[in-house]
Amino acid sequence: MTEDDPLARARAETLAQIAALTGEFDAVVDASRASNADDEHDPEGATIAFERQQVVALLAAARRRLADVEAALERRAAGGYGVCETCGRPIAPERLAARPAARTCITCAR
Repeated sequence: MTEDDPLARARAETLAQIAALTGEFDAVVDASRASNADDEHDPEGATIAFERQQVVALLAAARRRLADVEAALERRAAGGYGVCETCGRPIAPERLAARPAARTCITCAR
């Protein structure tokens, strides 16, 4: 991975986030097993079940983001990266810098 490759960087960051969230999920599951009741409260008042669902939602979002980045990598390999899937015009470099996996130009995204 090079520092100037936003797709490779986004992929690496997302994989790291998935690994961290998976570890967090495992810790929450272990905590729920150690608890006598699923609604046992932590010191901040959030239930273990709520924490588990929150981590599951974050993990699902990270996996969707990874799928988007990998699809963008495939588009780049096929020569279609940076081209709006809706109108066929080039996607602005500023949009790709902000959202490397963008499939549409800013006009079509609105």
